[in-house]
Amino acid sequence: MNVMRFLLTLFLIAIPSFASFSQSQSQARSTSQAQINPKSEVEVELNSTAASYRTGDFAEAQRHAERAVSLDPSNRTAAIFLARIMHRQYKPRDESQENIQLARAAIADYQRVLTLDSQNEEAYKAIAVLYAMIHEDQLLRAWVLQRAMNAQVSNQKRAEAYATLAGKDWDCSFKFTELPNHKITEEDGKKVAVTYKVTAAEVAEFLQTKQCVTNGFQMADAAILLDAESEAAWSYKTNLFFEAAKLAEMEGLDLAKADFERQAKETGVQAARLSEKRRRAEENGEQLEISPRELPPPPAPKKPRAR
Repeated sequence: MNVMRFLLTLFLIAIPSFASFSQSQSQARSTSQAQINPKSEVEVELNSTAASYRTGDFAEAQRHAERAVSLDPSNRTAAIFLARIMHRQYKPRDESQENIQLARAAIADYQRVLTLDSQNEEAYKAIAVLYAMIHEDQLLRAWVLQRAMNAQVSNQKRAEAYATLAGKDWDCSFKFTELPNHKITEEDGKKVAVTYKVTAAEVAEFLQTKQCVTNGFQMADAAILLDAESEAAWSYKTNLFFEAAKLAEMEGLDLAKADFERQAKETGVQAARLSEKRRRAEENGEQLEISPRELPPPPAPKKPRAR
């Protein structure tokens, strides 16, 4: 009888212990699945994203990429895939609101990438390209200036940003000075004479153009201070001197014009030296190779050529 009571007591003790053990095991399995399943699900979604992208089904690729991001918001691959897909759907030169919204969505997605990887060069450049394409000039300038002033970025990349701004300032002046009513071309036999003029009614535009040139010199000098071997900075500085010479001619300042042209030739020597250095490096195969990606990034904008 005592034995039966003892066994019964053991059985009653074992029931809650077994139940507790089973519950612990169940919880452990659930925790393990919670840790493993989302990761495997993200991988499945990313594979589906890549497959849909390769076949050109961007809507389906977007759906899978958005699912991957929702499953793991910290996943860098998912974030960059989604940004590239949104960028790929944007159509250059299509000014419809729907298309512009695609560009804005891509910008937002690239900005999410930068919250995960602040040094992601693709995201930074893509945002700059998209701002330029949808004509958000002020946002573009602010975006590039932010990079130029960021001490956490390498000096070379900061110099590139300053050079980009110098290029925009040069373009501001070039568009004004090259207008047909400002650039007067006269042919005398085999000779072609070019003069630059401005009317009194265009004083406001003229002063604004002069400010563009002043800003451009500041941006180019900032770039050179950070990277003395910046070909873009020296090229734009050369072209800015040519613009300054044109504006001086419009004001009738012949001595200033001659001085600006002299400085343009001096800086042009530096620009030519760096251009030749780059050309030789490319011929010797010293240029960096781009590693292949599952989803190729959109092309970066081309730098304008020096005049």
